[in-house]
Amino acid sequence: MKKNMLITGGAGFIGSNLAAHFIKQGYRVTVFDNLSRQGSRANIQWLKKIGSFTLQIGDVRKINDTKKAVRSQDIILHLAAQVAVTTSVIDPRPDFEINALGTFNLLERARQTDRKPVFIFSSTNKVYGGMEEINVVDKNGQYCYKDYPQGISEKHNLDFHSPYGCSKGTADQYVHDFYRIYGLPTVVLRQSCIYGPRQFGIEDQGWVAWFIIAAMTGKKITIYGDGKQVRDVLYIDDLVDLFDLILRKISIAGGKIYNVGGGPRNVLSVWAAFGPLLSRLFQKDIKVKRADWRPADQKVYISDIRLVEKELGWKPKIGVEEGVGKLYAWVKNNQNLFK
Repeated sequence: MKKNMLITGGAGFIGSNLAAHFIKQGYRVTVFDNLSRQGSRANIQWLKKIGSFTLQIGDVRKINDTKKAVRSQDIILHLAAQVAVTTSVIDPRPDFEINALGTFNLLERARQTDRKPVFIFSSTNKVYGGMEEINVVDKNGQYCYKDYPQGISEKHNLDFHSPYGCSKGTADQYVHDFYRIYGLPTVVLRQSCIYGPRQFGIEDQGWVAWFIIAAMTGKKITIYGDGKQVRDVLYIDDLVDLFDLILRKISIAGGKIYNVGGGPRNVLSVWAAFGPLLSRLFQKDIKVKRADWRPADQKVYISDIRLVEKELGWKPKIGVEEGVGKLYAWVKNNQNLFK
């Protein structure tokens, strides 16, 4: 029996990749999006070539839009969000209304249906804050944890920092509590840096894609801080596989929170390592500007992914150089999308 699936933010980077996968799997997919983000219309056109789906243009802040979207759904993949820390600092109200209130609207509609749909929420490592209390050392020209060789686990203290961190953290906790209080089968994924094709990265968000796009199109690249900041990065196909796995193992995953990223084996420094990698791909030196640190920018964030591996048997398959190479090839072959 085919199941009904709602993907909010389904025209975005992660959402469109998920939609393509589940359309191919035979789900009845509804893509819910306001189409405001760069690349969203191009992603919709791409999805139309994949297969059949329903497009609902709507806004998670509007109760009637969410009511229509959630009706008759068996699965909700919630990715619609305001995604940039800097944007949240400049204008915190829309950030709150989209990320916190929008998520609550969807949860309430899901709770009020008789289907109890599976609800997977795309959260963020920003719920852990700046983590200034953690000892960080400079090793071989980039930062690393002194005392956390496996990265940050789900047991780490929450410390919402920046309006973005507060709004996503609020949503994160509401999603989790709707499992505890109402029995809604929810899963929270605290994602690190996800990258890959269909990502229209900008300076404020999606830095891996943005650096490649900027270098390809001759735009200026600005490095904030010293460029030694390190993130664990996860290629989009590995994340899509995890969503699929969660649906097949919801009896285990329901009610859980997982840190999701590339883990200690898939780390990339913002410029100390990424700069030379880009130079090899483009076969030239990439010039950059320098600027001060941005608010709530962690020197290091690496996900401890052992819990999701232990409980669901998931771990990344695509390494950094392979994944970045795939993204580079996609940008190169689709330069018309970035003019």
